[in-house]
Amino acid sequence: MYTTAVLALPDAIAFDLATPIETFGRVRLPDGRPGYRTVVAGPERSVQAGPLRLAIDEGLDALQRADLIVVPGRNNPLEPTPPEVLDALRSAAERGTRIASICVGAFTLAEAGLLDGRDATTHWLSADEFARKYPAVRLNPDVLYTDNGKILTSAGAVAGIDLCLHLVRNDYGTAVAADAARLAVAPLHRPGGQAQYIVRNRAPSRPTTLDQVLPWIEENAYRDLSLADLADAAGLSVRTLTRRFKDETGQSPMQWVAGVRLRHAQELLETTDHTVDRIAAQTGFPTTSNFRAQFGQVVGVTPGAYRKVFRSAR
Repeated sequence: MYTTAVLALPDAIAFDLATPIETFGRVRLPDGRPGYRTVVAGPERSVQAGPLRLAIDEGLDALQRADLIVVPGRNNPLEPTPPEVLDALRSAAERGTRIASICVGAFTLAEAGLLDGRDATTHWLSADEFARKYPAVRLNPDVLYTDNGKILTSAGAVAGIDLCLHLVRNDYGTAVAADAARLAVAPLHRPGGQAQYIVRNRAPSRPTTLDQVLPWIEENAYRDLSLADLADAAGLSVRTLTRRFKDETGQSPMQWVAGVRLRHAQELLETTDHTVDRIAAQTGFPTTSNFRAQFGQVVGVTPGAYRKVFRSAR
């Protein structure tokens, strides 16, 4: 039996805390014995987790006895982690303990220096901030989880379940993991490299010099747009527009347009019965083949496969 310590920090995300507790708690070996003993540990005797206040039975010394430490995310991942927690994580890593983060829990691992020079992922909404804050980490925001052997990270929310089942499969094999997946009503295996289905080009949350043109693109992306059209809408030269897009979004203007078109296509795939040909035309792609190619490259699946997963019940 493996001992798993779930680290409960102040302002923890309740879902992230519950994910490893529930997933590992459902693991049963062929003879009926549990596969994991799971404890919740933290630097304080109680923590606020959103609307919940949780009593914590174990202190940080429990991390010394754990075979696996899971670090959930916090609602404000930029809040400094208590120094004693960082020291405990570093000590565990030096002992060779496996450490996994869920969602923005990757910020805590990065703060401890455990992700420097390693592959990592996190919730896509926090990816840009993570990359700015921790440039030494090889961030891949497009995957569900990463496995560096002893250090693992997952993307947001449900990807944490994928990572936990991946760990179960590594520890006990596919049959045991499949049984746990059935009890959790979750798919057994979504590969870590599978895309998160996210097109990350929503308008920045803070004011930018592009505030005039970004809404215009949202409303006009279905048209046959050129770079000159975008510059006219922004009231800028093509050169200035291109430079500002690169500085403020990390993309070229036409990359941004393509992203808007893909998001609009995702919405239509989720909510309508329109054919792929019709959606391609409605959202501004020159041909259906061009739409399929760009959709597969950015989203990671075909339009048809995306529709099967995300189509709203009617």
